[in-house]
Amino acid sequence: MSAWNGAGRRIHIQEVGLRDGLQAEPRFVPTADKIALADALSRAGLAKIEASSFVSPKAVPVLADAVDLFTGMARQPGVVYSALVPNLRGAERAIAAGVDEMNLVMSASESHNLFNLRMTRAQSFAGLMEVAALAHRHGVRVNVSLSCSFGCPMEGEVAQQEVLEWCARYVDELNVHGITLCDTTGMAYPSQVHALTQAVRARWPDLELTLHFHNTRGMGLANLLAAIDAGADRFDASLGGIGGCPYAPGATGNVCTEEVVHALELMGYDTGVDLAQLLTAAHALEDLLGHKVPSQIVQAGRRLDLHPLPAGQAC
Repeated sequence: MSAWNGAGRRIHIQEVGLRDGLQAEPRFVPTADKIALADALSRAGLAKIEASSFVSPKAVPVLADAVDLFTGMARQPGVVYSALVPNLRGAERAIAAGVDEMNLVMSASESHNLFNLRMTRAQSFAGLMEVAALAHRHGVRVNVSLSCSFGCPMEGEVAQQEVLEWCARYVDELNVHGITLCDTTGMAYPSQVHALTQAVRARWPDLELTLHFHNTRGMGLANLLAAIDAGADRFDASLGGIGGCPYAPGATGNVCTEEVVHALELMGYDTGVDLAQLLTAAHALEDLLGHKVPSQIVQAGRRLDLHPLPAGQAC
């Protein structure tokens, strides 16, 4: 299998900009505008949309309208509508709002887990068990996102075996539908990504495995191609490339949805996404946020968006 020739192979693109992207923005995007954006992304053909987070509205006020967003969206058949769920209270709200999937989060690194979630990993896992049990009772899918799978900004390297051991616990004890390996702070590099992806695919071939890359150090697309080469076919991405990293101020955010789709289509992959509709949504996003987005495709256009010769010039 080679990443360089897609040959019609299906790659599932999962949009996280409405949650991972908007939570890093200072401006509150009105609920009606979020609903319109979510509906536009659904029509564009994204496989999954992580639309919001059921955290405390006081903790993340820009996502305080999660219930209204989920109840207001026009659900497209075949699209999975997911939400980040931090605890039992959030899970109860998510179930009432009709989410298709709960995305639970903890870190592969003890230091990052303590900083980000104010709990040890053991405490986080105990909480995840309670939420997963509730989700299963209500027939809601469970995905666990393992932050810092490719490195911790405080501890440095995270051993592959450590990541695999946590994955085993999610599969065996939480009965998860899927696992997302997250490059939370943009520390991953291609050969590392290939090795870990290959190891997870070999051990759990039926697991819905997602890779979540940030472009903090400019290796997002290279890491994505390395994961494809190792057998991955699901990737999180953020419209406009919005998002952020608290340990790399000024860095770009998640890998950019339209950049990923543009590149994969040129290489012959089937993403199922309408790039033109995606670009329309990305341009509208700039107006909603009040600033330019990092997306190079928004700024420069697609590869074959041609330009006329300057006046008076001949071929």
